[in-house]
Amino acid sequence: MNGTPLPQDDWIRGISIRQPYAACILAGAKTVGNRSVRWRPGWVLLHTSKTIDQPALCLPLVARTVRGRELVTGAVVGIARITGCHQDREGQPPCSPWAHPDAWHLVLADVTELPLPVPARGQVVPWRPAQDLLERVFQQLPGFRP
Repeated sequence: MNGTPLPQDDWIRGISIRQPYAACILAGAKTVGNRSVRWRPGWVLLHTSKTIDQPALCLPLVARTVRGRELVTGAVVGIARITGCHQDREGQPPCSPWAHPDAWHLVLADVTELPLPVPARGQVVPWRPAQDLLERVFQQLPGFRP
């Protein structure tokens, strides 16, 4: 990591996302994540849940985005930065074709896909990654600086 250690405090969280939505985020098409509660801005590990939302594969927006991509499950597959979190105003159009009504929309930026997925367990709520998981993830991203 070019001699600069990563912070040791509570600077990054994990977010678990079902496939094929995680693949859509990694492809750069899906720039919002939908959650039932507000999240704070900051860095997150992108973790894929162990299940695939099969009906979502039939949605045209999803199907054209994930065509040819492997749908890895049960692993950290990338990192991203949450730059904001909002709800669409009533009566206004959604902020993105990926935004669900009545959900909190996490605005995702600086998405970076890992060269190799790192198997890990996640949680639905924001979770704190173990130090060894962070080390395995950031070995693959030598130029990353929070």
